[in-house]
Amino acid sequence: MKKTKKKKLKSFVLPKYYESKIISEVKNIRTVNEKRTDYSPTKLTIGKLNFYIPKYFGFCFGVKNAIEICYKTLEENPDKNIYLISEVIHNPDVNDDLKEKGIIFLQKSSGETIVPWKNIDKNDIVIIPAFGTTKENMEIINKKGIKTKSYDTTCPFVTKVWNRGNYLAEKNYTIIIHGKPEHEETKATFSNFSSEIPRIIIKNIQEAKLLSKYILDERKKDFKKIFKGRISENFNQKKDFKKIGVVNQTTMLAEETQEISNFFEKIMEKKYGIDNLKNHIANTRDTLCYATNENQTSIKQLIDLDIDLAFITGGYNSSNTSQLVKICENYFKTYFISSEKKLISEKEIIHFDMADKIEKKHLNYLPNKKKINFLISGGASCPDSVLERLLEKICKYYNQPIDKKKIIQDFLKKY
Repeated sequence: MKKTKKKKLKSFVLPKYYESKIISEVKNIRTVNEKRTDYSPTKLTIGKLNFYIPKYFGFCFGVKNAIEICYKTLEENPDKNIYLISEVIHNPDVNDDLKEKGIIFLQKSSGETIVPWKNIDKNDIVIIPAFGTTKENMEIINKKGIKTKSYDTTCPFVTKVWNRGNYLAEKNYTIIIHGKPEHEETKATFSNFSSEIPRIIIKNIQEAKLLSKYILDERKKDFKKIFKGRISENFNQKKDFKKIGVVNQTTMLAEETQEISNFFEKIMEKKYGIDNLKNHIANTRDTLCYATNENQTSIKQLIDLDIDLAFITGGYNSSNTSQLVKICENYFKTYFISSEKKLISEKEIIHFDMADKIEKKHLNYLPNKKKINFLISGGASCPDSVLERLLEKICKYYNQPIDKKKIIQDFLKKY
């Protein structure tokens, strides 16, 4: 029997300061020695502290690609104006570093203008962020004669969603996008379908249930008012719900996306009958990216453990990171922090409250026990170095010395 060659993963050239001596090394050891489908967590013991780390976390393919292109562009074009349409990824440390090195942001994540397009000319470089950008922005760029082929960092899993949606549209399906309306990726996805394609954005299962009342003709009023800014121009609620297909922002919570897809299938079955169902709803596979799936699956492997405290690191506007926080909050005391800097002292922490959407201060947050179990992880745009500095800071507060060489040697004994 012929032995199949293992596919070699693409390697990226990233700044060394995003790597770390423990976190990155442990990740590399597991990648080399274990099956990809092994989702068991990593356990690192340092004195009386146990650190549980999900198998998958941190920089994903799309993020690595985007970061590599940004730093390579800076290196190769020292005398040019280099612009980013908006944050390249949702991580404050990375974006701040790019700004310090000279990249200029054109827009805020909200879409608010920082630098007007009129200030940009064809000799400037414009980098497309990992989330992609709107068709309107691309029309401006193309009209100005700016070449973006080498500077387009749009994640391939985002373009996969666009391709899926356009395929459904060719079959006369209306596109329902499960995503956050304010997120750059969802805006880009909505925009990159043909203007003739009926499409609508819904945030969650609650909005899916509300939308179903219009699909079933149980409700007729206020459709355009309720979904204002989230429906395509000339959307016709009488005829545009005969055939539907669901795609999603790649970083949404997997269970909710599946729940929404299953729900709409039942709605179309109710309206058209089981025998005609396949003619009215597209059999779409989940369009979450692999990293979102792996990160969420990995963190769920820890829910039965006796975790005293969980820290999730990442940008507060990071969708994939917020989904990890949502999972953890169901099981453990969890703090959502942008970096280790939010651990002000052993007595005080500043963390992000997702319900109120503000940072809050919390006192006496660290457990005091003989043995303490921490869960630490980061979103797909969080550097390994941030997670390592978090680990180091926690150890410092408990007066636990770290021998990095011994930690790696002990970890290698498993193999």
